[in-house]
Amino acid sequence: MKSLSVGASAMATALMLLLLLLPTSEAAISCSTVVSDLTPCLSYLRSGSGKPSVSCCSGVKKLAATATSTADLKTACNCIKTAAKQVNPNASAAQSLAGDCGVKLPFTVSTSTDCSKIG
Repeated sequence: MKSLSVGASAMATALMLLLLLLPTSEAAISCSTVVSDLTPCLSYLRSGSGKPSVSCCSGVKKLAATATSTADLKTACNCIKTAAKQVNPNASAAQSLAGDCGVKLPFTVSTSTDCSKIG
């Protein structure tokens, strides 16, 4: 069980480093913020079973409250899309995450989402 926790921590760290290297936009939100907010959701997204944890939903709600402008939403979408390619989440869990946490996002969490169409 401890190796799973260490693996998740290593993956989260790798994602944060990867996302810090992405080009910035005019958005106020950063990829490191997006990843930090969603890191508690990793186990749920990988397993695709059960319900997201309270800390996961807190992060999703924080992200939704922070990403309010079109630029923020596009940045968050692109960050999530890039991270999803690295984490390889359960597709059903990724698509239902926001709704499972009682949050509405103007995009579907998927590696195939066209983030440029937001707004």
